[in-house]
Amino acid sequence: MNDVVPPSSFFDRTVQNLWNAWRDIAARSRSSIVHTRPDLPDDDIQRLRRHIAECLENRGGEVSARARAAELGRCFLALSSTGRKRFLEILAQDLSTDRRRIDAAIEAYQKADNPTAATEAEIALRDVLMSPRLRLLKQLTALPDGFKFLVDLRAELLSHLPANRSLIALDKDLQTLFSSWFDIGLLDLKRITWDAPASLLEKLIAYEAVHEIRSWDDLKNRLEPDRRCYAFFHPRMPNEPLIFVEVALVSGMAGNIQRLLDEKAPREDPQAADSAIFYSISNTQKGLRGISFGNFLIKQVVDDLSRELPRLKTFATLSPIPGFRRWLERRLADGDPNLLMPAERAELRAIDSSRGAKGGLKALLANPDWHKDQVIAEALEAPLCRLAARYLVREKEESGKPLDPVARFHLANGARVERINWLADTSPKGMRQSAGLMVNYLYKLSEIEDNHEAYSAQGKVAISSSVKSLLGRS
Repeated sequence: MNDVVPPSSFFDRTVQNLWNAWRDIAARSRSSIVHTRPDLPDDDIQRLRRHIAECLENRGGEVSARARAAELGRCFLALSSTGRKRFLEILAQDLSTDRRRIDAAIEAYQKADNPTAATEAEIALRDVLMSPRLRLLKQLTALPDGFKFLVDLRAELLSHLPANRSLIALDKDLQTLFSSWFDIGLLDLKRITWDAPASLLEKLIAYEAVHEIRSWDDLKNRLEPDRRCYAFFHPRMPNEPLIFVEVALVSGMAGNIQRLLDEKAPREDPQAADSAIFYSISNTQKGLRGISFGNFLIKQVVDDLSRELPRLKTFATLSPIPGFRRWLERRLADGDPNLLMPAERAELRAIDSSRGAKGGLKALLANPDWHKDQVIAEALEAPLCRLAARYLVREKEESGKPLDPVARFHLANGARVERINWLADTSPKGMRQSAGLMVNYLYKLSEIEDNHEAYSAQGKVAISSSVKSLLGRS
């Protein structure tokens, strides 16, 4: 059977398993039960507030505390989207720090007249700066799968955040917790094979964010002997992968994703391969968006591959350029006078003399099948490759980092921009996001740490001679 399992299937099972596990914990203390309706109407909110207060009072022993926390988590899981939004607003607005206590602690710290008194005042200040909300969240982590629950809770929060800025404080508290929990040094790297549990393979299908896994045959192809798939796990979330890394073992540097993923292509001997191509890296947990797992993530996989297959000499990605078309269309709309070179303008006018060069470029790209016309494809290759190099290397955010999120990830991990690949992804998604272009980021082992330091300290982007040549034409 080739149908892919619907992504919601294992998510539904995860919630149900959590609900059942926490029901058993909550049942150990019947006084902890709190009844709320799905949309959390006002009279239910008062009951919820009383239950939260009981959690924070921390009365009774550990069993009672866990029961109260479990019932609070079960309450959230049973709510509708409207009810969860109201639940999150209560956490954000009712459980902030106490301004008067903070002012008093600051005053005590300022009046401290000896090192011992200053240390004691600093400790007291730190205590009052921890919001009741943060203490409540920490109680939830003591439950089975409490880490996963909070990650999913933040995913829910992020869906409401753009329209509800009152949730920012809660988001910041969650980020504080996650930043200390989810560092690459705390994660376990494991290889995923076709013999992995079906539940994990389902997650690989559902979480794949770069190149959709279309069928079980497609998945099996990605787990053949000339392929590798790795996942990073947190010890407190042993059944939930945080990141998937998919690798192809080939000869030479791959430059076309359709050929790389062709299920009918001959299998290669991994022992004879000289290149490892990282073609998909997917973050799986929406609730961890913006949380850095630390640098050198790819280097861990490189080290593992190097030990297994010592003939490998080249470690590179075949990466999408997801923001390129969006950036290019903005430049076209703004009338950027430096967008096209004189020769490029002339070639575009030759194809369509009824429009200006930039108007002609915009019109050509609007046709999703433009790449099938050899004349048009040949005319667009030079300008689009040159502009892709400019976008990746020279176009920056206010922070000084590259606009492209994939570029930021690999450059921070110590890679260099190695090669722009023409019509490397002609899927609808590839054409829509990057005009079919892809890029190789090279991980040269002797340069990874220097590249990382130069990028982190100075924002310097390491590039190859071929990319430098493209930029020289700009």
